[in-house]
Amino acid sequence: MKVAVLMGGWSNEREVSLTSGKGIADALKRLGHDVYAVDMGRDVAAKLSEIKPDVVFNALHGTPGEDGTVQGMLDVLGVKYTHSGLATSVIAIDKELTKRILVPAGIRMPEGVIVDSASVHERDPLPRPYVLKPVNEGSSVGVAIVTDESNYGTPIASDAPGPWAQFEKLLAEPFIPGRELTVAVMGDEPLAVTELIPTRGFYDYDAKYTDGLTVHQCPAEISEEVAAEAMAMALKAHRVLGCKGVSRSDFRYDESRGLAGLYLLEVNTQPGMTPLSLVPEQAKYRGIDYDTLVARILEDAA
Repeated sequence: MKVAVLMGGWSNEREVSLTSGKGIADALKRLGHDVYAVDMGRDVAAKLSEIKPDVVFNALHGTPGEDGTVQGMLDVLGVKYTHSGLATSVIAIDKELTKRILVPAGIRMPEGVIVDSASVHERDPLPRPYVLKPVNEGSSVGVAIVTDESNYGTPIASDAPGPWAQFEKLLAEPFIPGRELTVAVMGDEPLAVTELIPTRGFYDYDAKYTDGLTVHQCPAEISEEVAAEAMAMALKAHRVLGCKGVSRSDFRYDESRGLAGLYLLEVNTQPGMTPLSLVPEQAKYRGIDYDTLVARILEDAA
């Protein structure tokens, strides 16, 4: 097939997307496809109209490749594409919208409140410790954990570095102590549970994409009951949101509370495909090599 690999763009995750896109393009070439690597700019529609691909492999991360914008453009162009469609992408990138869909479906998520960023300099939106994060960014971009011991000040100082300086609105959630887990779902099957163990701090953007800053324990050393529950919740979220291709659900697990301490944080509809990414790692654990993983995602779209 003639496949355009859409990568790069202008989000905070541009460099990660370029790395994902290169790996995908190389795999597609090995699989015998006619591959066009497209670093997305404002002229992307014209480029794709010129290439006339059979399928677009969407390797973009963050906005506008993961929030429904690119999906809508491709729908208008009448081009098939990988991963989730417009409506699912609009909902899943927005953490508040995701809660409104998944919590009524019976999926446990931390309670949260949307706040104006400027208001955190007047008062804490929640009792400490709590988490502040952008409403519609992925890959732990702009996440801050506010504790009594943090150097942000009480309330948060206006000159303290953090997401309040980058984003107008933030989601505040109670901090859930414990372990970081993630589950990839491909097609209609959860692959595995991985525990993410940062070697310093917490699992932020740098820890995700810097070699050596996070240990990936796959499969996670947790009870079969908890592993089954995490995979069931990830699969249910994938289905309820209408995800296609591959998704990845991230969790916090407070083991002192048993199953009741397992919380889904967010669903990523465009998971990374870099050498450090979790979906290829879980696929490998299940006996699926990188090229086969790429082939399956492409076949699902085509």
